[in-house]
Amino acid sequence: MSKEVKLPELGENIESAEITKVLVDVGDTIEKDQIILEIETDKATVEVPSDVNGVVKEILVKDGETAKVGSVIFMIDESAKTKKKKVEIVKPIKEETKPIDSPKVQSATPSKSLQSTEVTEFKLPELGENIESAEVTKVLVKPGDTVSQDQILLEIETDKATVEVPSEISGIVKDVFIKDGETAKVGQILFTFSTKIEHGIESKVEQSVVDIKEEKIEKPAEHIPSNNDKPLLPRREEVAKRIAPAAPSVRRFSREIGIDIHQVSGSGPGGRISANDVKSFAKNINESLSKAGSGTAFGIKAESLPDFSKWGSIDIQPMSNVRKKTAEHLSYAWATIPHVTQFDKADITDLEKLRKQFAPKVDAAGGKLTVTAILLKVIAAAMIKFPQFNASIDMGNKSIIFKKYLNIGIAVDTEKGLLVPVIKDVDKKNIIQLSVALTEISKKARDKKITVEDLQGGNFSISNLGGIGGTYFTPIVNSPEVAILGVSRGSFEPVYKDGEFVPRLMLPLSLSYDHRVIDGADAARFIRWVSEALENPFLLSLEG
Repeated sequence: MSKEVKLPELGENIESAEITKVLVDVGDTIEKDQIILEIETDKATVEVPSDVNGVVKEILVKDGETAKVGSVIFMIDESAKTKKKKVEIVKPIKEETKPIDSPKVQSATPSKSLQSTEVTEFKLPELGENIESAEVTKVLVKPGDTVSQDQILLEIETDKATVEVPSEISGIVKDVFIKDGETAKVGQILFTFSTKIEHGIESKVEQSVVDIKEEKIEKPAEHIPSNNDKPLLPRREEVAKRIAPAAPSVRRFSREIGIDIHQVSGSGPGGRISANDVKSFAKNINESLSKAGSGTAFGIKAESLPDFSKWGSIDIQPMSNVRKKTAEHLSYAWATIPHVTQFDKADITDLEKLRKQFAPKVDAAGGKLTVTAILLKVIAAAMIKFPQFNASIDMGNKSIIFKKYLNIGIAVDTEKGLLVPVIKDVDKKNIIQLSVALTEISKKARDKKITVEDLQGGNFSISNLGGIGGTYFTPIVNSPEVAILGVSRGSFEPVYKDGEFVPRLMLPLSLSYDHRVIDGADAARFIRWVSEALENPFLLSLEG
């Protein structure tokens, strides 16, 4: 009798999964609870066990395919007779062995697993370069709570950001060793969990063969297995080729950092691979590449630096965490985005008079009426008129993602380096509200109170260097955005107007854009519209 094995329910709102490994072949004899499939959802890697005993009659999925929950993945013949694995004993060639009591050679019995409870410690993880401790702002679980992997356990605050700390495992909270307001050190035990673990029991036939080899007993062959003899379980070496001995969370971590987990050697029992094993493997690769003087980014070989100390004294300072992230992100953006920069000037003589006129009103509201605050409103209106500037490109799927919301990032110069906090829903705020929001988020960035959420979700960026100086510059597009506006210092210039040259306050603007999405003509129209909106503030109400 054939029975269908279907892809089971995988969790709320999960309708399908990618098949990463099929672990059995047609003709294999399987037992209930034997792992027959490895799948990957958008949340985790999952091992799928069989819910029946029998022989695999048909396999309806392949590695790399996507299967829907409830779809048939195997056909199992429950009526087929299972065949036992027999042991082949090699006949002695030369010497006779000393007769001793022969251990029993038993027929193969399938591997079983037993569950037990283990207490697991949860420590405060590494938080970044030179960060040794953090203040616990909120503990989100208590003893007795059941937590799942990736569930947020507590909120902490370092000198750079507010961070949510997720659980690495699933289990029940046993002890909580930290309270709100306390300071925790990196590596300090914060929680203990009660977790269930499985212990595999080796099949009796394998143990018997090991005993025989240790006693050096050799007997005439009792049976020569035929090609039709199928083991109850896949051979251990076959399974090792198909699936790495690591937890789903470790496999997912390995994929996220670009490491093939099958190349990693495990340090745990039975060669089980831990997250630390993956980290060590990745570190060794990086160190080897560094010593070889080769770069990994985009296939470009890095040139070795000369010994600068030959020409004078030097001082080597390690990059801060913010500087490293900025360098990596901008290197990626510069190497992957075909940049073009369009320049223009806006006559803001009249706008400057209005700005000074209404500045006290904005000051009373808690903000500061700056050109950047006004530009936020202007850029939001321009992005509505030119929607290709409110987009991201997906080269993997050869598509363009157009966004229906308007969030704008503002580059802020801090003592830790460049940060780009994001002001959300710019189109829904007036200029007074934007001025207040800009003042608050800039202060948070400089006071090291910026959160991860504050730095995410931007659609467009503005970088204003007018307070420092300069005329024009070419800002780098903040991927995955497609454009950024650079603002330089305004200055009075002679402008020919109404038959004569008159002094006008001119503001230099630099628009860098992704040429894969935006054509040069579109960029010229965009920056000209922005300039005209600054020159004629009524245009913002008329067309914005």
